[in-house]
Amino acid sequence: MAKAPKKSAKTAANASSKTSTSDDFALSALQDAHIKAGAYDASDEEKLALYEQMLLIRRFEEKAGQLYGLGLIGGFCHLYIGQEAVAIGLQSALNNDRDSVITGYRDHGHMLAYGIDPNVIMAELTGRQAGISKGKGGSMHMFSTEHKFYGGHGIVGAQVSLGGGLALAHKYKEDGGLCLAYFGDGAANQGQVYETFNMAALWNLPIVFVVENNQYAMGTAVTRSSAETEFYRRGAAFRIPGMDVDGMDVLQVRGAAEIAFEHVRGGNGPVLIECNTYRYRGHSMSDPAKYRSREEVQEKRDTQDPIEGMKKMLMESGTSEADLKALDKAIRARVAASADFAETSPEPEPSELYTDILVEKY
Repeated sequence: MAKAPKKSAKTAANASSKTSTSDDFALSALQDAHIKAGAYDASDEEKLALYEQMLLIRRFEEKAGQLYGLGLIGGFCHLYIGQEAVAIGLQSALNNDRDSVITGYRDHGHMLAYGIDPNVIMAELTGRQAGISKGKGGSMHMFSTEHKFYGGHGIVGAQVSLGGGLALAHKYKEDGGLCLAYFGDGAANQGQVYETFNMAALWNLPIVFVVENNQYAMGTAVTRSSAETEFYRRGAAFRIPGMDVDGMDVLQVRGAAEIAFEHVRGGNGPVLIECNTYRYRGHSMSDPAKYRSREEVQEKRDTQDPIEGMKKMLMESGTSEADLKALDKAIRARVAASADFAETSPEPEPSELYTDILVEKY
């Protein structure tokens, strides 16, 4: 049999270059699409709804901080203040009837973004029977299969692997859903995250991985803890396209969500989104945050606050300041009512310790 002619060194190099260019394009295509599309083109009604949802998270978390200071919330408590645009921007684009959400222990905002009743969230924070996990989960371990919200997880990065399982379930059941799996810049260095990336890409799972990069993990700046600080690039080794998103702009986040979700729903496998955001409070209520200056935090508040940014946009489009103040007043009243509900709800009976331990029927 005649041997096939050898390719010249130049031909081989050209072929290699062409493949590389094609691969690079495939991995950057969603980022290119996001840059081209820009912010989500929201109507005035949509902008107001997004503003209201972000403001609810802000006021709820402020109240949670107050209750913690009064000793009504025990254990750990991680507030979402400053990061509201991420959860609202992404989850406003989900289909609540079929998509699932999973996150780490900074989870109150994600539950509110999914439309879950503030009463049952606040009751859970205060350890009451009426809480969404019957008062047994507290701040870090909230859960609702009814709302397809699967936690609230205390082990750093563990939710990513579980999110892979949720995505596998969506694919197995052919229900058309996707899983939105959040993790932080600190968790981005966990090995299980990359094991899940590999399996999700290999099995073409419907999952969107979201790095909420709030710059400091538990208290260490990303530049001190991560060799590669552009987290959206970290899926490239597994052929997962990445997107770099301004996580302080809810319309930019929503715009990225539209592109990423369409890609995943089209059967194209996972996407990795990095939302660059900033938390104003410490890692938890017990963190004095001495690793950064007050001036740095204030500068972020003054120039990049997602709620103030949307408020300015609404006022420029004709919404009156009086109307926005009235909305804020109504939200504060709603949050105060949730705190009252929690404080007046009974604690779980001792027998509750023995429920929800094992599945009795399969």
